Amino acid sequence: MPKAPLKPKKAASPATHKVRHKAKSESTKTESKTGEITSRLRIRVRAYESKILDLSVKQIIDTALRYDAEVLGPIPLPTEIKKYTVNRAAFVYKNAREQFEMRIHKRLIDIVNPTPKIIESLTNLSLPSGVNIDVKLV
Repeated sequence: MPKAPLKPKKAASPATHKVRHKAKSESTKTESKTGEITSRLRIRVRAYESKILDLSVKQIIDTALRYDAEVLGPIPLPTEIKKYTVNRAAFVYKNAREQFEMRIHKRLIDIVNPTPKIIESLTNLSLPSGVNIDVKLV
């Protein structure tokens, strides 16, 4: 059976290269519908207990909404599970083991165009112990 002849690839014209390059550079910036560059306050919340985590996330969102901020989230991130296997006996009985695990629940909250008032109110927020917060300005 004869094979179909291979078609040579068309070389892209220089004009299309410029358009592609321009589109890539524009897509990296975060722009709103009005055309201004926006900033985001990315809050990553971690805790061992999911109930405490949800309460603190609700408290963060309520604080941000009090100052009319645009809030994206909470977005649940994958739960990190650390498993540990330990021998029950010190010397013999290798087959007798116990397994323990630690679950770290995570949530992500984005606040679009945060004002200084919002940032100040979030820093003064008192959250329960066991909740870890990472804040980045993206």
